[in-house]
Amino acid sequence: MDAERAFAGAARARRRAALMALAHRRPACRLAVFDERALRPADASPRRGVREIPLDAIGATLEPNRAEQFDCGFRPTPLVRGRWQRVWLAEQRGVVLPPISVVPVGDGYAVRDGHHRISVARARGALTIDAIIEAI
Repeated sequence: MDAERAFAGAARARRRAALMALAHRRPACRLAVFDERALRPADASPRRGVREIPLDAIGATLEPNRAEQFDCGFRPTPLVRGRWQRVWLAEQRGVVLPPISVVPVGDGYAVRDGHHRISVARARGALTIDAIIEAI
């Protein structure tokens, strides 16, 4: 029940953000997509490895299909309800989830794996998340 209520709230926030953008004649908040082949290889930066990173630093994805499932705030569409709720319940039960996988892009990160975990973490009010920072 908590997972259903949490998902409904996150999906409602997505619809509200889209309506506000429309009302203010701004483009919708879309998750940016990066083509991994077009990104420059990262140098041997100390940012690589497993680190705790701020959720606000994740602003893009490497998977085009995920850009349709989540907006720029990682708020979900109804298509991802089941998986989103399973991640929510796992966190609620105290299951330690694996770190997400990201690549550095400018001053932030693009997510390779972990879109649902990011969305749930944001919905729970988390500020940081464990991430494997990979080289390109």
